[in-house]
Amino acid sequence: MEAQALFLGTGRRKESTARVILKAGTGQFVVNKRTIDDYFPRETLRGILREPLEATQTAAKYDIFVNVAGGGVASQAGAVRLGIARALLKADATFRSVLRGKGLLTRDPRMKERKKYGQKGARSHFQWTKR
Repeated sequence: MEAQALFLGTGRRKESTARVILKAGTGQFVVNKRTIDDYFPRETLRGILREPLEATQTAAKYDIFVNVAGGGVASQAGAVRLGIARALLKADATFRSVLRGKGLLTRDPRMKERKKYGQKGARSHFQWTKR
């Protein structure tokens, strides 16, 4: 029995972290042991996940298994997208120009700004009164 090639990719966005396993298959997509439709009910989020696969035309070539934690559903979808793109890059290095051109290999650096002392929040201040 020959060993099947596994390609791993890690994606992060905001507080979310996704670990992606890519292996040759028929296009099965499992997120946290649930189907993609069950885990991401919104079609826009499922579209975000499929972006790297559609850009490289490999949607039916690989089975994708994802373990994602932290953050909200939108940031989890972004983390999974980056993880899939990185795993595809390990599977075939010729995808680099296509994925880079669509901006799928760039990690989104935007994070929540911290609350500052003497203030109500990150940017908002307590209300000022003269007396």
